[in-house]
Amino acid sequence: AGRSPQVKAFVTQDIPLYHNLEMKHLPGADPELVLLGHRYEELERVPLSDMTREEINQLVQELGFYRKETPDAPVPEEFQFAPAKPLPVLLHPQVPTTDGKTPPKRDKEEHPDL
Repeated sequence: AGRSPQVKAFVTQDIPLYHNLEMKHLPGADPELVLLGHRYEELERVPLSDMTREEINQLVQELGFYRKETPDAPVPEEFQFAPAKPLPVLLHPQVPTTDGKTPPKRDKEEHPDL
């Protein structure tokens, strides 16, 4: 299976920036993102071969992984155990707030990069 250049770029350049995100390389296997729970049980597998680097980055950040400025940058205290939110993400669809109410505070935690 040919590895897409997009996925390869993500693996080599982006993964080192994410806290608690590890890549296990299986020769000949299609790259997949395997989400593990706190007890290392497998929650979900996401095939990456058809995704662009941009899409993978977006996905990983939506899952709650913290992206550092540089591989050696310190990780803020609240992200030490990130991603520490319930998966799968589909349980919490982002509902646009059109009724004028202020959105709940937790939005800030979910998008540390904005």
